[in-house]
Amino acid sequence: MHLRENRLSTSLSNKAANFLTSHRFSESSQGTLHSIGFTADRCLDDPDQCVSEIQKHRSIEKDQLYAAASEIYLAKASLLEQEQACIDALANKKQLTPAASQCIDQHLGILDKSIRYSYIYLFKSEQSPQERLFDHRQMQVRSFYNVGLSKLMTIYFAKSRFVKFPDQIDLGGAQYVLNFAQYPDLKDMPIDRLRSSFIMGFTGFYSVNRQDGLGAEFVAVKSTHHDPEEKKFILDPEHHYQYRVTPNIHTARYLPVTAVTEPVDMNDNIEKILRGSRFEIRVIDPYRFQTANINQHNYIVTANYSAPMGLWLAENKIGSAGYWSLLNREQRLVMPHLFMIEPYQPNKKVIVMIHGLGSSPEAWVSLMNNIMGDRVLRDNYQVWQIFYSTNMPIFESRFQIYALLKQAFAQTQPHSASAKDAVIIGHSMGGVISRLLVSQGDVSAQAIPLMSEQQKKQLDHYPIIQQRFLFKPIPQFTRAVFIAAPQKGTPYANRWFTQFIAKKIIRLPQNFINSVDANFRLNVQQFKQGLIYNGPGDLSDKSKFMLLTSNIEPVHNVAFHSIMGNTTHHSSPVQTSDGIVPYSSSHLDGAVSEKIIHGGHSIQETSEAVFELRRILRLHLGMKEISEK
Repeated sequence: MHLRENRLSTSLSNKAANFLTSHRFSESSQGTLHSIGFTADRCLDDPDQCVSEIQKHRSIEKDQLYAAASEIYLAKASLLEQEQACIDALANKKQLTPAASQCIDQHLGILDKSIRYSYIYLFKSEQSPQERLFDHRQMQVRSFYNVGLSKLMTIYFAKSRFVKFPDQIDLGGAQYVLNFAQYPDLKDMPIDRLRSSFIMGFTGFYSVNRQDGLGAEFVAVKSTHHDPEEKKFILDPEHHYQYRVTPNIHTARYLPVTAVTEPVDMNDNIEKILRGSRFEIRVIDPYRFQTANINQHNYIVTANYSAPMGLWLAENKIGSAGYWSLLNREQRLVMPHLFMIEPYQPNKKVIVMIHGLGSSPEAWVSLMNNIMGDRVLRDNYQVWQIFYSTNMPIFESRFQIYALLKQAFAQTQPHSASAKDAVIIGHSMGGVISRLLVSQGDVSAQAIPLMSEQQKKQLDHYPIIQQRFLFKPIPQFTRAVFIAAPQKGTPYANRWFTQFIAKKIIRLPQNFINSVDANFRLNVQQFKQGLIYNGPGDLSDKSKFMLLTSNIEPVHNVAFHSIMGNTTHHSSPVQTSDGIVPYSSSHLDGAVSEKIIHGGHSIQETSEAVFELRRILRLHLGMKEISEK
């Protein structure tokens, strides 16, 4: 016997290691196997015999048995995942071979055993979970329980190819009944797929906002269908959708789901549980419930608030779509779209976010992730993202987004928190649009003379066009935040290369032009020579759009804030600029607060801007300001 001092990191790593983290058994399970004279390989060759041998050893305590058995069966399940028959079974092949079907059934049966042993260790041992609160082994077994349940549900879902959550899961000798009491909306919801969020990682997040606790975590993806009207340009959306549902308001499709499991009869003894007594899987909405009652005690459940948003952005390539729309290669965005980031909840206030030029909802990742990670904000706000084509004239974008938001708020529960005191946040071009959505004004008398003859003919034929020049505040908004917004335009848009891009590369959507009049296809240049230009051109401080709108201010009952960047070394605000928009353009008289942050035009991505937005959102709830740490 010789003493050898390990590095602290090695000792801690060895203590924490288990089959899930290092593909080798934990020190505790290794000790148990050594007591019965089994190697890890021998045990994994026949886990039933291995566990049976452990049970025969009187020197091994019951808790030791339950923990080791849970890890042994979970380890065997992990090895089965690598067998070709199981891989084929989960590869979405239409017809399962007998070998593939047998492998999956064996896999599920072994996971069932792991879950039962982990449950017994956690809740049926002589010591309660509270008595083992800081016990390292309990933390490991909780992970076995969480991961075992996660694998069982995702594998069974993939094998059975469900179009909605089943009422029960049948595993031959075992049965799991699903309980939707804590997530009733999920019961009959059409589901495209169920994915475990344990293994999801996203490069765009500085941190993943999650709640560590008991249970398996998933992202459920709702089935959807594309309405042909999504690609149509509608000249008068309020009238067109007066008696029908607009296809451009999208309820949350990517949903966080948590699940826990216990026996249907909580009085079942250990022997009955191991013989296959019926279990219940409780499906939980982590937005609404932070705890679950297991074995007559409330426990914090696991939750991942970042994964649904991350999966939505990644699978739909939201970031690149913003750039393609600027170049008129994203026809789905000829009309603006509203995306609800979480399922609608009437008891939460609404935050509307509008992105800037050539951008997308991905520009708000840091802020959305911080809202979800802040318990106070998460419990009081829900986010609606506006996604629109930024090559459209701003007059048109403002008009269409106004109609879209009116339709969305009309669907909220009257007199609820979601139907009043909403907050609108806009960045860059989105900040200009946001200001006009909370302002009152009529510039039609000045605008119409600036229109080309062809545009005036269209106005005579379609009087609704004049509504583009009338501004009314959306009454649900009582607070606005404008970030790096060129409220009076920017000289950057006048530079030769910017003008070249705006005139030669950026194109108005043909669907937009053709929908007003088929003749426009023959005379697009004349169409562009009047008042209607494109979004980037409208941002010039010399544009006709800015000439008409820069002096329109928010109505008096809307509190508004300005946040702007500064890339200069000047301390005097009037000399500062974010490199694109000068302070003189971003500044608005009457702001409740004005924050200048060191950084460029994409200032909304910085931690300082996110902190300022969190402060404003808490202020909107009537809370005291948080102190910066």
